[in-house]
Amino acid sequence: MKIWINETHQKESIQALKKLIDIPSINSGDGTTYPPFGQAIDDCLKETLLLCEDLGMSTYLDPEGYYGYADYGQGEEMVAVLCHLDVVPAGDLSLWDTPPFSAVIKNGKVVGRGSQDDKGPTIAALYGFKAVIDEGILFTKRIRFVFGTDEETLWRCMERYNLKEEQPTMGFVPDSSFPVTYAEKGLLQAKLIGPGSSEFNLTCGEAFNIVPGRASYQGKDAKLVSQELSKKAIEQEFDGQTVTVNGKAVHASIAGEGVNAINQLATGLIHVHSHPILKFLVEKVGNESNGSSIFGEIKDEMTGGLTFNVASLYVGEDKSEIDLDLRIPVSFSIENLVQTLKEKITAYDLEYKEFDRVAGLYVPEESELVKTLMAIYQNKTGDTTKALTSGGATYARTMKNMVAFGSHFPTSTGLAHQSNEGISLDELFRAMDIYAETIYQLCCK
Repeated sequence: MKIWINETHQKESIQALKKLIDIPSINSGDGTTYPPFGQAIDDCLKETLLLCEDLGMSTYLDPEGYYGYADYGQGEEMVAVLCHLDVVPAGDLSLWDTPPFSAVIKNGKVVGRGSQDDKGPTIAALYGFKAVIDEGILFTKRIRFVFGTDEETLWRCMERYNLKEEQPTMGFVPDSSFPVTYAEKGLLQAKLIGPGSSEFNLTCGEAFNIVPGRASYQGKDAKLVSQELSKKAIEQEFDGQTVTVNGKAVHASIAGEGVNAINQLATGLIHVHSHPILKFLVEKVGNESNGSSIFGEIKDEMTGGLTFNVASLYVGEDKSEIDLDLRIPVSFSIENLVQTLKEKITAYDLEYKEFDRVAGLYVPEESELVKTLMAIYQNKTGDTTKALTSGGATYARTMKNMVAFGSHFPTSTGLAHQSNEGISLDELFRAMDIYAETIYQLCCK
C-alpha cells in the first residue's frame, strides 16, 4: 500500500497537536449558558475549526456552541469522522513530570492531557485527510469531521448534533484501539445518595470514568485509620494528620487493571466510622471491579464481563454520595441491573439517582465497513489481531454504521486519563498513514 505521510505532514501535525493540548478544555459548564461547557472548550473548538479551514475544508460552528464540523468533497453519500475535544481533569499535578496543559516532546512522545484521548487521534485523522488531498485525488463522497465537546461527561453535544444535522452513510471514531472495535458495552453512570454525618467529612475521586488512584482522609482519628490500613497491607502515606491511600488510576472501562483507592480507604474508615455508605462499600464492593457481590456474574462471550467503578465518594453534614460507572456486556439489560442495584442499596439507606445511560454498540464483523477497515489495518501493519470488543464508550454508538478505529495500537502503552499522558510520535504518524488510506478507500474509490 501507498505511504501517504511525509515529513511536512509530520512537522505540521506536531505543531497543531501542541496548540490543542495547550488549551485546558476541561468541562466547566452545565450546558445551559454560552459557551455550554466553558470557555476553554469553546476556544479549543474554534481553534480546531480554524485548523480545518487551513487544511482546505469548509466549517460550521453550532450557534449554541455544542459542536462544530468541517466538510470536504461532494456526492450524496457522507463519511463521518467523529472526534472529541474535551478532556478529563489533570488530577494530582504532583504526579506529572511536566505541566499537563503545556505540551512537550519528551522521549519520543508528545506529552500532555488529551494527547491520547482524543486530541492526538483527532490530529492524526485530520492530517491523514490532508495527505490525501495533497495528492490531488478526487473525492467521490463527502467527508465530515464532527467535533464534540462533551464526550467525557454526558454527550449532550452529540445529542444536539443528531437533532439538527444530517446523518452520515458510514464512518469511524478515532477514539479507541486498533484494529476495529465492532461492539461496545452499554454504559450506566449513577449516584447513590445517603445520609450525611456530623462525625467526619470526606471528598475523594474525580470523573466517573476514572478509577481513583488516590484517596485521602483528614481527621482527629486519621492515625487509627492508618493503623487499620497497615493491618491490611494497603499502600498509604500518613503525615500525622492526613492518611492517603495510593492505588492505580486507569480508565473505568478497564477497572480490573487498576487499584481503586476509595474502596481501599473505606476498609480502614469502617473501623472508625460505622456509616452506611462505608458499609455498602466494604460489604458489597470490597476490592471487586466486576460488581459480583451485587449482581452475581455478568458476562457474555462477545464483550466479556461487567466493569464496576466507584469513581468518587463524598460525605458531608447534609448527605453522602457515591458515583458509580458501570460498563455492561451487550447481551445484558441495563434496566434489569438498575433494578437489582436499587434493591441491594435499600439495606444501606441509599437512594439511586441516574446520571447517564447509553446503549451498547454492535456492528457485525461481516459488514462491509468492518471488513474494509480490518483489511486496511492488516495490510498496513501485518498485524492479524482480530476485531475487538470494548468496555469503552465512544461516539460510534450515537450513529448507525459507525465503529471505533484506533488510534491506540495493540503494543501501545495506555495512558489516557492518567498522569503523564503521552502519544508516541511513531504511533501518531503510523495512525495518520492508516487514516489516510482509510479516507482514500472510503471517500475516493
